[in-house]
Amino acid sequence: MIDIFTTGGTIDKIYFDAKSDYEVGDPQIAELLRDSNLTLDYRVISLLRKDSLEMTDDDRQQIRDAIEASDAAGIVVTHGTDTMIETGRRLQGVAGKTIVLTGAMQPARFRSTDAIFNVASAITAAQTLPPGVYIAMNGRIFDPLSSRKNAERNLFEEI
Repeated sequence: MIDIFTTGGTIDKIYFDAKSDYEVGDPQIAELLRDSNLTLDYRVISLLRKDSLEMTDDDRQQIRDAIEASDAAGIVVTHGTDTMIETGRRLQGVAGKTIVLTGAMQPARFRSTDAIFNVASAITAAQTLPPGVYIAMNGRIFDPLSSRKNAERNLFEEI
């Protein structure tokens, strides 16, 4: 069993024509997974609907509390990419769980999105990596203690 906690971010953003703006909408992960023909057991739990730039320490504690309360050993957290590293660092020390944060540079509803690949990578990582906290982005697995988002290049990298 894998628990997938959704927190918002670009992966869940939708475009409002009337406003000419993006806003965080309903979690998109359930639709992505339903269309992917998965044969594993998973639960999707919606925790937050926030852009990660709006996340607070209380929000990060809520994420940690939910993960600690989960009976699943494999955890995926969908998260905005701007502060994903910060949340990953906040989750350090959760015992006995493989926690993988992921997100997208383009909303999941877009035809051209990295969301599907990133989510698939995170689910695979949650099943195969040893307990710890990881970031799954750009076809790679990162340690949040030694990585960053490079906004200019629109990717994650080791530091």
